Amino acid sequence: MTISQNPSFDTFQGLFNEAEFVYRHLGSNETKQADLLSAVGYKDMQSFINDTVPEPVRLHKELDLPVAMSEHAALAKLRTMADDITVNKSYIGQGYSPVRMPAVIQRNVLENPGWYTAYTPYQAEIAQGRLEALLNFQQVCIDLTGLELAGASLLDEATAAAEAMAMSKRVSKSKSTQYFVDERVYPQTLDVINTRAKYFGWDVVVGDFETAKSGDYFGALFQYVGVEGDVKDLTDVIAAVKENKTYVSVVSDIMSLVLLKSPADMGADVALGSTQRFGIPMGFGGPHAAYFAFSDKAKRSAPGRIIGVSKDAQGNTALRMALQTREQHIRREKANSNICTSQVLLANLAGMYAVYHGPSGVKRIATRIHAFATAFADAITAANDSSLSVVHDQFFDTVVVDCGSEKLATQIFKNADNVGYNLWRLSDTKLSVAFSETSDQQDFKILTQLFVNKSHDLPETARVSLDSAHLRTDDILSHPVFNSHHTEHEMLRYLKSLEDKDLAMNRSMISLGSCTMKLNATSEMLPITWPEFANVHPFAPRDQVTGYIAMIDSLQDQLKAITGFDDVSMQPNSGASGEYAGLLAIRRYHASLGENDRDVCLIPMSAHGTNPATAMMMGMKVVVVKTDENGNVDIEDLTAKCEEHSERLGALMITYPSTHGVFEEGIRHICDLIHKHGGQVYMDGANMNAQVGMMQPADVGADVLHMNLHKTFCIPHGGGGPGMGPIGMKAHLAPFMANHTLSPVHNAQKDCSAVSAAPYGSASILPISWMYIAMMGRDGLLKATELALLNANYVAAQLKDHYPVLYTGKNGRVAHECIIDIRPLKEETGITESDIAKRLMDYGFHSPTMSFPVAGTLMIEPTESESVEELDRFISALKSIKAEAMKAKAGEDNWTLEDNPLVNAPHTAAMITGEEWTHPYSRETAAFPLPYIRANKFWPSVARVDDAYGDKNLMCSCPSIENYM
Repeated sequence: MTISQNPSFDTFQGLFNEAEFVYRHLGSNETKQADLLSAVGYKDMQSFINDTVPEPVRLHKELDLPVAMSEHAALAKLRTMADDITVNKSYIGQGYSPVRMPAVIQRNVLENPGWYTAYTPYQAEIAQGRLEALLNFQQVCIDLTGLELAGASLLDEATAAAEAMAMSKRVSKSKSTQYFVDERVYPQTLDVINTRAKYFGWDVVVGDFETAKSGDYFGALFQYVGVEGDVKDLTDVIAAVKENKTYVSVVSDIMSLVLLKSPADMGADVALGSTQRFGIPMGFGGPHAAYFAFSDKAKRSAPGRIIGVSKDAQGNTALRMALQTREQHIRREKANSNICTSQVLLANLAGMYAVYHGPSGVKRIATRIHAFATAFADAITAANDSSLSVVHDQFFDTVVVDCGSEKLATQIFKNADNVGYNLWRLSDTKLSVAFSETSDQQDFKILTQLFVNKSHDLPETARVSLDSAHLRTDDILSHPVFNSHHTEHEMLRYLKSLEDKDLAMNRSMISLGSCTMKLNATSEMLPITWPEFANVHPFAPRDQVTGYIAMIDSLQDQLKAITGFDDVSMQPNSGASGEYAGLLAIRRYHASLGENDRDVCLIPMSAHGTNPATAMMMGMKVVVVKTDENGNVDIEDLTAKCEEHSERLGALMITYPSTHGVFEEGIRHICDLIHKHGGQVYMDGANMNAQVGMMQPADVGADVLHMNLHKTFCIPHGGGGPGMGPIGMKAHLAPFMANHTLSPVHNAQKDCSAVSAAPYGSASILPISWMYIAMMGRDGLLKATELALLNANYVAAQLKDHYPVLYTGKNGRVAHECIIDIRPLKEETGITESDIAKRLMDYGFHSPTMSFPVAGTLMIEPTESESVEELDRFISALKSIKAEAMKAKAGEDNWTLEDNPLVNAPHTAAMITGEEWTHPYSRETAAFPLPYIRANKFWPSVARVDDAYGDKNLMCSCPSIENYM
């Protein structure tokens, strides 16, 4: 199928124009592409590609995918899958509950590109809205857990528990290699803990409280509330194990903590769990924000990101990501964790749920949930049916009923299904009924009818059956932000005020190298809020989710066609999780051959930053391979290290094209060399936007690859998450993909434990990528890759006379991104890459990736979605900034290297309109350095943030309202 922006009007095919979306996605039409090609020095796309993509890696065939579909046709096809999903009332529990997301939050955050298209808040001055929302989230976690600090979210509850285990080993004074896990923990949590512990060489001991007290453990994990819904005071057992130098973590239901005594009051060192119950749909498993709270003394050992309060250059309160030197890109194999993606969008949603409802509102919801459970337990007890008994007398939301016989339990379970209710089968005779925010009078009538053959009305009195000793007595959510926005007008305006402080993709391009900030089309986003995709429990019976599985299978087929791999695992719920799952499959494969000692991982200097941290987490020894002056892997050094470590070589982790923005000419030879020495090739898919339709990683020799769906396949970055990182595998690795203890994954071996809490990770965002691939079709995907390469080379060509382009391929071409070197300018003028990043804010742009992978550089990735006009605005901004630096050096108009627009950037409206102006440059130069800015001025809300002050005076909770005045 030939795609043209101007199809014929004399055929029905032309009039329908099924490929119209392709040109909605691409930033340039055919005429503009010709102009771009001419500017780079080519007459046609084919000759440009021939000089850019090495012939040995090229895929000289069409992808095995259908042609492009229109937006309405793709939505209609996805609708047929959604129609094959049964959304029963869920009383399953097991860590997932039905919720009600306030409509004002759904429309103005979840469905708002001002929130979901923003990037991770590395550039704090243009991310103050998101940072405040995340600080609110941290405050919620601090208030409810009682601990001193909390992070800005982790991937899911099970992953957070595994991170707590690793943190326990870092901070514990015990020399033990045993880790205790409460037998009352959720099975999926234990599944992920077992995966992580194995390759650290730790033994997991599962048992009761007496086992915990009597053993020698470096850490212990307790569940609060238990898997059967039981509430137990953990104070005594925590005190007992801490006497043995054991570091204690508590997994807590966030909604239960509104009522229950906090983990800190019971002596916990760490509290963690999911915030899904705070207004985030179950989504067949995700995405959801996990919380992770801890003591101040452990702040440098905690995983994930922390938002802190600092000051800006004007002395005003400003927020930022704190303690960034802990991050995996910087510390590499010495990092606390490999986590790159937090769940920022989901954390924002959960935090706003608390802002909207306030302390009184969340207490009302939590009390209602508990009162429902109590009334149901009372109805069971009052029935005087000798066959039925309530198992636990202290519970929060979940009532476990022992039916006395397998036959009766089966009958009730099936009857519930028949009338549209899902219960949870704990054993042959036990049924679990988990009440939620959405439980209502009609549910109560039906559930009581199912169990006691008599429909009950809710009693007039809402009874709290928890003993007073279990209940918290301290205030929660007392900060003004949780007590100020309870009318919809106030909430709407608060959300808008935060959105206006952030620069997102709906304002201008975000040219982050290695991050691929491309169009997140509205038609791709629409299905995520369809009830069928949003409101299904991840452990719902498989016959109810046929359409969901069909959508996931279809996306797997699309990804297999694109990558050439034999199978795809959809479980990893971030790129870092995908890296881990890929190396996990490799290590399991080697073990199946009796080669457990293949634990050396070769990683080129040009690899993605999380790779060394991931290899370390898999118990591997990282050996760094040199790169040459052009950014390619040094084949001589690679050969030497392969020979040196031949007997123990497990894997090579390589990013392709490299993080240096270059297609490796010798990638096939590299893969062959690794295979010759018994290793496997893990390809990092961070830069896959340069591959799709152009080459296939499986074809050039990769054995496994993770795909960042939040990069190449259009799931938005969400301000720093969510993401998905499925892995493609060749047939010999496929059996070793992550399985799931409660919901088995096809083709995976039974004993292969999980890497995420849910079998398909963050399943509810997968329709985004399905829609993108369906609407682009095989030809559109290739065109996207071609234009991504062309746009990057256009930017490089336009900037090379102003900033050296650090690496290029054999013909002087870059791949989908280019690195411009700021070091010569810094040496000449003292102007740094940070100064340029901050000054770009005055021009209305987010900085490119700064000082990664090479210090003193900017890495630019324009993507295929940006127009020539937007590229030219960005290029003109960088040229103007270079001119400003040289003007300061020359001392023109009294400018100095100590006082110029770059070192003082960004300039806020308050600075520009202040009474005093002492700088040698004008206010107009500061705020409107180029003409285009006047039409769409974005004002940074704070001046340059003082990072050092924030780290020295770490504060990660909401400051008083006066600080913002």
